Amino acid sequence: MGTGETAAAWRLFVVNWIALGAVAAAFGAALLLTGFSVAPRAAIIGGGFVAVYGGFSFFNAFAVKRRDPQVVFVLGNTAQIVLITLLMAPFTYVAAAANFPMADAKLLAIDQFLGLDWLGYVTFVNERPLLATWLDFGYMMIRWPLFIIPVALAASGKFRRLQVYTLAFLIALIVTTIISTMIPAIGVYQQLGVSVTDFQNLNPIAYLGQLRDLPLVRNGSLRALDLDLLSGIITFPSFHAASALLYGWALWGSPWFRPVAIIANLAMLAATPITGGHYFIDVVAGLAVAAVAIVIAKEISRHVAAARFEEPVAAPATS
Repeated sequence: MGTGETAAAWRLFVVNWIALGAVAAAFGAALLLTGFSVAPRAAIIGGGFVAVYGGFSFFNAFAVKRRDPQVVFVLGNTAQIVLITLLMAPFTYVAAAANFPMADAKLLAIDQFLGLDWLGYVTFVNERPLLATWLDFGYMMIRWPLFIIPVALAASGKFRRLQVYTLAFLIALIVTTIISTMIPAIGVYQQLGVSVTDFQNLNPIAYLGQLRDLPLVRNGSLRALDLDLLSGIITFPSFHAASALLYGWALWGSPWFRPVAIIANLAMLAATPITGGHYFIDVVAGLAVAAVAIVIAKEISRHVAAARFEEPVAAPATS
């Protein structure tokens, strides 16, 4: 990798921090303008993690004798990804309080129009316990790539791709939150009038969290948010589906991780209608959001890389 590519990655890295600062300001304003609050314990722990990782990242970037771009970007992008989740998870709750009309009936109608049989699919998986177990594990894979991707991309010198991935992740989550605010839904179990107990081999934990929290947010009962207890309350588009494409794109250029990424992300996609109680159209929409987010992030990266301005004296350089 040339010094120019590392410098371009550094500039986009700074842009990502600026974007996160704007999101943090928007979230703070949203809390001030609504009745929501965030429990301090988890916020302090999470914020401390971001501060430590982000602080060491910038310290290494500007310490000439120990400057190492791998350290800078592994620590810095991990801090950015954690901060994205710390901000956007509660932000989805605040946004859901807008109380737009529920769209479950319309989403189910789209699935049925396309000839997609959710009940048949879920029944098929439920009758195969081993498959159900593996898909449940696949759904939980949304967590680990958040920490694996910065290490994998930085270790292989793909610093700029790491920045594009981080920005695309933020864009996709923002867009998903906005759309789900305007098109809220609880999930297909409820819409079809079936109970999760009807499927003894399934563990739709994400759907149950949605079923518990979304009505309380909409009726005003839930306003004190504990980051440790938050569940995903986004149905359409599915952010699990968006994450699968984002993770797959990020790791596609890494021969060692590509096969694992393909298998894990396909499992996550297959599990999304089951564990998350998603309509099939949620998955399609999530994939579309991720694709658009990647295109936008790549375009921003291209403009940032082509920008002509003086680099910071201690911008990371290749070792």
